[in-house]
Amino acid sequence: MAAGLRAVRRWGLVAAAPPRLAFTRSAFVAKKENNAQPNWLGVGLAFGTSAALWAFLIKQHDEDVVEYERRRQARGHHKCTGCS
Repeated sequence: MAAGLRAVRRWGLVAAAPPRLAFTRSAFVAKKENNAQPNWLGVGLAFGTSAALWAFLIKQHDEDVVEYERRRQARGHHKCTGCS
């Protein structure tokens, strides 16, 4: 199998990707993550942001429902019998 890979490289049948790009080390990973000590600041920020967005969404929905009911009541009854 290794001979086949060498032949593919030699004849230029590999895609246009730079050679050995898959084996380079990422510049963004400086050390191995330690899962025994989670990043509690990041966890708190993630959950706090999520909770704040949900609270805003629920508050906005409640305000929209109140506004809908107010407009529906202000519209009152009209002579059209086909409307519900």
